[in-house]
Amino acid sequence: MLTGHSLLIKILDWREKHLSEKTFVFLLATAVGLLSGCGAFVLKRLISWVSHILTSHFRIGSGNYVLLLIPVAGIVLTGIFCRYVVKADLSDGTSRLIHDLKNKMYALKSYIVYSPILASTITLGFGGSAGSEGPIAYTGAAVGSNVARLFRLSPQMMMIMLGCGAGAGIAGIFKSPLGGALFTLEVLRMPMSTFSVLVLLVTSITAAMTAYLLSGCTVDIPFSHHAGFDIDTLPYVILLGIFCGFYSLYYSYMIKKVAKLLRCVGNSWIKNLIGGVMISALVFLFPPLYGEGYGTVGKIINDNFSTILNDSIFFGHSGGMWLLIFVAGGIALAKCVATSATNNGGGVSGNFAPSLFAGCIVGFFFAALLNEVFGLHLPVGEFAFYAMAGVMAGAIRAPLMAIFLTCEMGAAYSYFFPLVVTASVSFGIVRLFTADSFFSRHADRHNGLISIIKRHKMESAGGIQQQKGSD
Repeated sequence: MLTGHSLLIKILDWREKHLSEKTFVFLLATAVGLLSGCGAFVLKRLISWVSHILTSHFRIGSGNYVLLLIPVAGIVLTGIFCRYVVKADLSDGTSRLIHDLKNKMYALKSYIVYSPILASTITLGFGGSAGSEGPIAYTGAAVGSNVARLFRLSPQMMMIMLGCGAGAGIAGIFKSPLGGALFTLEVLRMPMSTFSVLVLLVTSITAAMTAYLLSGCTVDIPFSHHAGFDIDTLPYVILLGIFCGFYSLYYSYMIKKVAKLLRCVGNSWIKNLIGGVMISALVFLFPPLYGEGYGTVGKIINDNFSTILNDSIFFGHSGGMWLLIFVAGGIALAKCVATSATNNGGGVSGNFAPSLFAGCIVGFFFAALLNEVFGLHLPVGEFAFYAMAGVMAGAIRAPLMAIFLTCEMGAAYSYFFPLVVTASVSFGIVRLFTADSFFSRHADRHNGLISIIKRHKMESAGGIQQQKGSD
């Protein structure tokens, strides 16, 4: 009788006789892409299903006080799942991958293949204000690592498969093949040869297409503007990039401050409760913060701005566009706090989707405010779309990934140029003030270009004074 072990031995023997290791890696990369794409699809559906069950009875025209309970329950349940079921800390998957790659720890545990999906479903389905990309990247990396270990690949090939699996997870969850590939290159910063980049592209394209086909060939945030970019708005797009850059500095600062606060809490139960209460309070005040927020984003970029007030205590109040601007400003200020409370209070989620959501709100706030104050006629929905790339580029410090991911998510290739401008300017503003990575634990240090120039001038002045003293 042929057992699983003996079948594996036969496959390995056949592979050694007929296929080179590199050719075999391409076949395994395709399999990892298929599995990661399926995992991304399943995670999206599970989150949507849980969220629908919990929110389908909400009243659109008033505040829903049950929001004060649902998110905190989700964080507590996630903490119970991690501590007592899988008995592992699954939070902040991207930071864990960066740590594992840096320390050459390529063999990930097999339970990571499924446990982040389940934990993230609880966190986000119950209203945690973050994204699903961190867990699915961790899952995809575990798929790649375990497939490589199963077929006894070398440590170097195992590293490539781990990185490709992580990129496949991002490609699948955003349906963005280039965004997934650039995640591995730009965020994980894996050293890659031409061969490994080709393997990464195969894996990412396979994952993105798998998720796209399983979801009925639909995109998450369809962008219905077809007129194309108006070059006359370019000066305002540059101003939007500057605004996104400064907001990104605030976003990153608050993310790390809240994380530092919650890390000071030693008791896991108390940490879950504090984080959950923070999320619940903010989600009750601003219901668009519930979950990943793609529904709100899709409506705003397609000019349905009233969605900002849905399910909230502000619904039905007079004030017109000024009320929308006021509420959008509050959401923009609160989003980073809610996201950090989710990720550091015991939730299992990611940071990329929150930066896209925050960018959409910031873009709406910027364009709507200029229109109201100066009587302009800026296309508010388009500016909200541009700012998604702007804030992601500045906050995550990954401009290329932000540009391609935003463009592919909305299938808006005719708007590639303003996305490039907004993301580049925003990233440049951030780099003027800090050179820190978003995934470093410390708060932003004074190590940006401006600080470097100031220190150089002070050192030069000190050297001149010393020289005069010696004369």
